[in-house]
Amino acid sequence: MTRYRFHCTNGSECILDAEGSLVRGPDALARRARQVAAAAQRSLGPGDDGAAWRVSVHDLTGRQVWVEPFVVRETALAA
Repeated sequence: MTRYRFHCTNGSECILDAEGSLVRGPDALARRARQVAAAAQRSLGPGDDGAAWRVSVHDLTGRQVWVEPFVVRETALAA
């Protein structure tokens, strides 16, 4: 298993992962990135649909190994 850090950013704000997570293989890496995106997205304010956010995954040398965009939340339409 390898430790990766899953940082979230929209280009101006960051949620840094100082601890990281142990991950085994590329499928688990993608799955963990989606989990991190979903958790971070729940913490965003109601006016932020997550469209500009992404998870930037780095190995412990700092090399970026994966980027996972947040799933855009649908906004409620005014009636």
